[in-house]
Amino acid sequence: MRRTARCDRARRPRGFTLIELLVAIAIMAVVAILSWRGLDEIVRGRETITRSMAEERVFAQMFDQMRIDAREAVSDDEAAGPAISLGGGALQIVRAFAVPPGAAPRLQVVRYRVTGGQVVRYASPPLASLGELRRALRGGESDDWSALPMMRGVGAISARLYVPKTGWTSNMEDVRSQLNGNANSLKVPQLGNAPLPRAVTGVQVSVSSRSLERPVTRIFLVGE
Repeated sequence: MRRTARCDRARRPRGFTLIELLVAIAIMAVVAILSWRGLDEIVRGRETITRSMAEERVFAQMFDQMRIDAREAVSDDEAAGPAISLGGGALQIVRAFAVPPGAAPRLQVVRYRVTGGQVVRYASPPLASLGELRRALRGGESDDWSALPMMRGVGAISARLYVPKTGWTSNMEDVRSQLNGNANSLKVPQLGNAPLPRAVTGVQVSVSSRSLERPVTRIFLVGE
């Protein structure tokens, strides 16, 4: 009988000891922590990539609009002065306003400036006369101007203009000097039929943001 009882006890399934359970729980906890950290890094990496792609799209849209405005800039003759200028913390462009075929031409004044930490494109209504153009150039952005936010989180926006005889400059005196020189050149008889050359042929725009290590810079040709 005693042998039978001992054999029965030997055949019974042996359970886990407390130490074995604690070791298993500890291993599972370590695996869970490592898995959570890996998943967290993956999620953070995806968020960073998504945010970077969104910022790139915003940059592309903003610079593309600037390129279009610079391309559509009118001549200095049509603008009655520099078609592209800097002043008051803004980049200003006098451009042709898109009108239906056969309609009378219109002009538009566009300004890029930083307002409340974002780049805003202000655009005047279509201008039909020189008087309206001069009032738009002298005044600020009134209620009938459109205001389109282009990019948020911007620290500053700066611009330089390319003047053929000077090079890159942010001094409007260089632009006016070039404009006067171009006008005087047209008084020479053999150049009488030539169009007035542009005082500004290129625009360089730099945008700095808190999310960028260094400013992003783009260059646009004027009227091209």
